[in-house]
Amino acid sequence: MLPNRSRPLVSAPAETAILALLLAESPLSRVELARRTGLSSTAVTKAARPLIDDGYLHELPPERTAPGAGRPVNPLSVTSDREFFVGVKISADTLYGTVCDLRAQMRTTASRPLGDRSPAAVCDLLADLVAELLDTKPEYRARTRHLGIAVSGDVDRTRGRVRYSVLPGWRDVPLAEIVAEATGLTVTIENDVKALTVTEHWFGEGIGTEYFVLVTIGAGIGSGIVVNGELVMGAYGVAGEMGHISVDPSGPRCHCGTVGCVEAIASSDAILGTVRRATGSSDLDFDGAVRLARAGDPAAQGAFARAGHAIGVGIASLVSLMGPERAVVTGEGLDTYDLFGAHIMEAYTAHCFKAAAKCPLVLRPLAWEEWARSAAVAGIQALFP
Repeated sequence: MLPNRSRPLVSAPAETAILALLLAESPLSRVELARRTGLSSTAVTKAARPLIDDGYLHELPPERTAPGAGRPVNPLSVTSDREFFVGVKISADTLYGTVCDLRAQMRTTASRPLGDRSPAAVCDLLADLVAELLDTKPEYRARTRHLGIAVSGDVDRTRGRVRYSVLPGWRDVPLAEIVAEATGLTVTIENDVKALTVTEHWFGEGIGTEYFVLVTIGAGIGSGIVVNGELVMGAYGVAGEMGHISVDPSGPRCHCGTVGCVEAIASSDAILGTVRRATGSSDLDFDGAVRLARAGDPAAQGAFARAGHAIGVGIASLVSLMGPERAVVTGEGLDTYDLFGAHIMEAYTAHCFKAAAKCPLVLRPLAWEEWARSAAVAGIQALFP
């Protein structure tokens, strides 16, 4: 039986620390857990016991130790299939869904094209997608109580509302309430970039870092920030919106109302608009703009160069302010990195404050299903207080 749907799995700080570390890096011995968390061996054993009893952790067979080093140790590991989590990413034209296990490994995926983007239509389609995913195997439905939803824009996670999202064109939608009623699951709503940042910090490039930044480029420009091992939300839940840093006071007006935002210059739509105006080709699509740039068209190349400069300045601003150990750049825009990557690096190096430029930029191509996985991780977070 799964724990009560409305309560976190762990509540004591020691239990939280043990489970969080094992989710990312199990198996680990009790000695290693004590060293990494600063807890005593007794505290580790006490914290692990209820998680073992509930089936979330298990002991592996004893490991051999060197002669004279004492008795063999039994490493602790997460029982991955103890509980499952559904994740759904709402993009501009598609719902991407997955079922993940406790260690965020994707077990199955599915998607549905979006036609009508109204909240009611999207929620109905989302509920159908969740049902399809859970019906893949009997154990998924029996052991799933959490659903995470990732969507772009201004998301109020605490209240479960999408305050503003430009891609589906929503304002003040009580998404968690609607979907919870339709699916019977506990629903967590999260900004898609913040969800991806947590996923990369817990399970990807950010493992082991205390200061970490993730930047996404493509249809939108987003970013997430980790400080002291915790995602920075800010007082109003919108911390880390690099896409809305103004880098050109004389630049184009952004959909947010500000002038010269990184997103207004460097998003896919912004680049396409610039190329269309420069070439007079109003029916040109983004792939056509890419082909022009790769063929040497100066207007198209200039649009991508300007975008790269804006992104580089934006990343430099984040890195100079936060001083991360590592910065990951991802998103569908990586497909065109050859057109603006050099400009990103040039602007990044030029605008970072001295030693901050030592922070490496790691390119991390991710499939759309990875965004759904990050939504499932938002559900895994619900296990914690």
